[in-house]
Parts: sequence; C-alpha cells; structure tokens
Amino acid sequence: MGFPKNFVWGAAAASYQVEGAAFEDGKGLSVWDMMSHWPGRIWEENHGDVSCDHYHHYQKDVDLMAEIGLQAYRLSISWPRVLPEGIGPVNKKGLDFYDKLIDALLAKKIEPWVTLFHWDYPYALFCRGGWLNPDSPDWFAEYSGVIADRLSDRVTHWMTQNEPQCFIGLGHQSGEHAPGLKLDFPQILQITHHALLAHGKSVQVLRSRAKAKPLIGAAPVGVALIPASDSKADIEAARKRMFSITEKHYWNNTWYADPMIFGRYPEDGLAVFGKAVPDFPATDMETICQPLDFYGANMYWSDPVRATEDGGSEVVPFPTGPAVTTMGWKVVPETLYWGPRFLYERYKLPIVVTENGIANMDWVHLDGKVHDPQRIDYLRRYLQQYRRAIEDGVEGKGYFNWSVIDNFEWAHGYRQRFGLIYVDYASQKRILKDSAFWYQEVIRSNGSII
Repeated sequence: MGFPKNFVWGAAAASYQVEGAAFEDGKGLSVWDMMSHWPGRIWEENHGDVSCDHYHHYQKDVDLMAEIGLQAYRLSISWPRVLPEGIGPVNKKGLDFYDKLIDALLAKKIEPWVTLFHWDYPYALFCRGGWLNPDSPDWFAEYSGVIADRLSDRVTHWMTQNEPQCFIGLGHQSGEHAPGLKLDFPQILQITHHALLAHGKSVQVLRSRAKAKPLIGAAPVGVALIPASDSKADIEAARKRMFSITEKHYWNNTWYADPMIFGRYPEDGLAVFGKAVPDFPATDMETICQPLDFYGANMYWSDPVRATEDGGSEVVPFPTGPAVTTMGWKVVPETLYWGPRFLYERYKLPIVVTENGIANMDWVHLDGKVHDPQRIDYLRRYLQQYRRAIEDGVEGKGYFNWSVIDNFEWAHGYRQRFGLIYVDYASQKRILKDSAFWYQEVIRSNGSII
C-alpha cells in the first residue's frame, strides 16, 4: 500500500534560525535577538545575527530545494520583521521579503506551508509583559491578519504556532530558551491559556480573511510513547500514558491539544494542576476550539512503556547503550508508528509529521562532499514506520524533514547540524549532503525506495 498518492514530501526551517539580517531593513528585535547576546547562554557565544543569511540568499536556497525535489517547504514568519513593535505600523520591506520568498517557491512548484509563530516573539511586546499580558491573544490576531491579507492569495497551508511546550516551558519555566525566564507554575499556565487563545483567534482570522481556502493546523511537540512489547496490555498502557498528566510540568500532549480540538482542558490535568489553573470565562474555550484541518506533530524520539500488575504503567529503559544523535536524543524509529497512530486515534484529524530528523556529525570530506550515512539510515527507518502507520489506517498527509538546511539550533548555536544542505557559515557556501540526494529519490518514488 505504501504512501498515499497525494502525500506531501517537504522540509522545514524557522525564521530566526536561518534568516539572519537581524538588524536590517527596519526589522524589530525579537526575544532571541536579545537572549542570544547574553554572555554564556548560547554555545560558544553563537547568535543568529547572520546564520545562513537566508534573507539575502533565499533564491539560492529555493533553487536547492527545487534540486532536491521538495514538494513543500515549511517556513515561519518573523513577527518582528513584519511588525517591528509587534503591533501597529507594518514594515514594508519585511513583508516584501516574504512576498518574494513565496513567489520564488511557487515558481519552482514548491508549496509554502507557513507557520505564523516559531518562537521569535517581538521584544517590544515582551517589554509589555509578553504572553502574560491579557492583550497578547489580540496582538497575535492582529499580526495574523497582516500576514493573511498579504500572503493568503498564494498560501493555503497554515500553522498557527510551533511547539508551545518549548516556547512556553523552555522559554518561561526552565529558562533554557528565550526569553530566558523561570516563572512559577501558575504563570506558566496563564501563558499557556493566552497562547491557546491566540491560536484560536488566529484561526478565526485566517478563516475569515484568507483569499484562498485555508487548510489550518498547529505544530505542537508530539510527545510520543511506545509500548514495550506488542501485548495488548502494553499497547493500552502506552496509549493511556501518552495522553495522561501526572505532574506539574509543561511536557505533555493534552493540555495543549485537548482545548484546541475538544474545547476543554483534560480532567487529570485540572486535578494535578489544581489552584494553579487560571480562572477564565467559558467563552474562552469557544474561541480556542476552532475547526482544524490537520494535526501537525513534531516527533523525534520516545520511551517504551510497560503495563504493571496493579493496572498502571511504567516507563522502562532501553538496553544499555541505545543509539543517540549528537543532540543526545534516542534513535527510536517506532516513534513514527505509535506517535501518529495514537494521535490519530484520539483526535481524529489527518496527521502531518511537521518535523522529524537527526542532528549528525557532518563535515566536508576531502572529496568536497558531505557524506552522512547515519542520516539516511535514520530517515529510512523512521519513514518505514510512518508508512506502516499509514498502512494500518492512519490518515497520514505529509512529512517534513527537519531541517532543509543547517542552521542556528537555539541554545546549541551552530554546534548541531540537522540539515539536508550543509552550510559553511564563514563563506555561506551551500553543499547538498548525500542525504539530500537520497531524499530526492524518496520524493521521486513517493517513498517506494525506502
């Protein structure tokens, strides 16, 4: 059976990670422009001021995407590049950049899938309280309208936000990511509620103002768990645990997805979080819960779960010495079987894997090429599992490799290389890795070569 006839093969990147031009053409500051210059916060004092300089080299990058054969490119918009103060006057040059990028993609028959927010929050709005400010959902709605008005005649695929677990949890609870805060849990839940409201209002704006019929989703982390065996007990234990909240922590699926899709917070989360949950009017959930066309999930790894004799479950370790990427993430191909399967069974929405890939030890070899056999093997194993999920009934619509090009990997700076395209940051030279040519054949064959 394999991959469906109209399956979408793509790759992804994010604005702050690739664009550079951090202080050019009227762009406002983001919280990452702020934090990346704090001493000691980013590996070897790296920052995204230039990065891949995609802002100036976008045509070259689009040409390389076309050479790979990408059918779609998942990009994000830099909110402060378009609205330097976060709201108010539009920066024409910033908006023009995305206009040109969209046209360049379409000229090469590459479908743009636009993410409105991939973490580069406007610094000007952060100074007004950021996501804690009750006006923040309306700020995001205003920004969504600016983008819809300009790009929706050509863009039809939209995601509102990328990985709220990360920009809220890592950015506001652990402080590892921008804006680098360590807030109390009630504040984390308040931020989450405002971000969910922002999502709902953004969907409303896109539905009401898009010039071409929009297909809309979001791209949360797909926090996946897999059964430790094929027994019915272990499968049910993994499913249940994947959608359970057992501690006061941001790392879960349901606190974010249930409101968007079911219009309510999960009961176990309400019980565990208790008085930390903010008060809100019932109408908020009506705003948050908007019809979605697909469930975008970013999935990389998972842990096995075993049923216990008392009817519960436990996470069990892998055998000593599991394969890991240079990020230290475990290599677990079954993530792309059980993750999409459990998400599809619960939420009944088509699944798009909006991120999956590997950070690898890549460098230019003496022959001038970049040989990355580990990435090829990783992708083949994961895609085999995703295909198996589709064959078993999951409505899988697409796959986006993370990432299309090496880039600024947040707190890890330029230490980690996820790209299908290698970047020499000093010269801005690009080299297609072996994996890019392999992915080219995957796309050409609609996945039959895996």
